[in-house]
Amino acid sequence: MSNENLMNQAIQLAQQNVVSGHGGPFGAIVVKDGKIIGSGVNEVTSSCDPTAHAEVQAIREACKHLNDFQLNGCVIYTSCEPCPMCIGAIYWARPDAVYYACTKEEAAIIGFDDQFIYEQIALPMEDRSIIMSQIYPPKSKLPFETWSTSVQKIEY
Repeated sequence: MSNENLMNQAIQLAQQNVVSGHGGPFGAIVVKDGKIIGSGVNEVTSSCDPTAHAEVQAIREACKHLNDFQLNGCVIYTSCEPCPMCIGAIYWARPDAVYYACTKEEAAIIGFDDQFIYEQIALPMEDRSIIMSQIYPPKSKLPFETWSTSVQKIEY
């Protein structure tokens, strides 16, 4: 299948999601060796889960399909440029490439403006609109110390 055909499938998922009233206008697929191994739509409102973005849903399904936490050799097609959260998930999943249709600016025009998140990330913690403050009891590093010496860990 061509890149355009695969992108059209992601767009079709987004369109179906809107028409069904299930969620926002976003769809994504994960492809490996020409086969769709994961798909997702925006389910934030229907699942009451702010992390249920199309890309995250598609990554979750593809990782389950592969029985792996990384998407090496995979490509993600998404109906819109990923938001900051999805960009983080994408980098953790490590696909080979991501292709998107609409831009974040186009998404902002219809009410999905992530610019404030980019701005908040750039601010010092004490200037952010949500309180983010360290609480550091004496055993705070114990899980890190245990991890660093563990022979059972799977690094990622």
